[in-house]
Amino acid sequence: MIRNALGSLLGLIGATAAVWSPFRAWYDGRHGTDYRLEELFSSAGITSDGAALLGSILLPFVVAALLTLAAVVLRSRLLMALAGVLVLGFAVLWMVRQGQAADGLSVGGAGGGGIGDGLANAFGGGALLILGAAVMRGRPRRTRTSRAPAYPTHPENPAYPSHQEPARPYDHPAPGPYDPAAHPPETPGHPTTDPNHPPRTDAPDPRGWPPKHPEDRA
Repeated sequence: MIRNALGSLLGLIGATAAVWSPFRAWYDGRHGTDYRLEELFSSAGITSDGAALLGSILLPFVVAALLTLAAVVLRSRLLMALAGVLVLGFAVLWMVRQGQAADGLSVGGAGGGGIGDGLANAFGGGALLILGAAVMRGRPRRTRTSRAPAYPTHPENPAYPSHQEPARPYDHPAPGPYDPAAHPPETPGHPTTDPNHPPRTDAPDPRGWPPKHPEDRA
């Protein structure tokens, strides 16, 4: 949070210096607003013709200021760095064209000729924008949290199943439909035919008579 605030402050100061620089002297007392923007990209180079306010090199610096505001709101380091590169790029391009037109560049002397403080403000503003992008932390990244299993897993304790083990079939098959022929009912007077379970001989008669004497059964 502190890094984003500090980087945003540096970026805003740099954007202000960049926008203010065309209103200062760039070379031989001539302000940056007097240089036409299309002259930087033409083969003829810089001429002595004047320029409209939004048709001068002020326009790219205004665009850089808008990018800086967007970077502060979105906390984007990329937009902040892009604004700094835009300011420095046009400042270097102007130096190349001005050097071609004047057969070289000279630093301002006692008479006020040569490079003025406007170009210095442009380079300083671009450097502050790059520095602000380096200081900013940017937007925090969202990390995906792994979901824990719904039940605890203990490999050493078989009472707790593990979600990594494949599902195993049941040890015992599911019971089928009931078959009355396979399990005949056992009722008094109707002994079963199972040899492992012989019929009871001392069972009471269903008609209510007493059981026969062992000698009578023979």
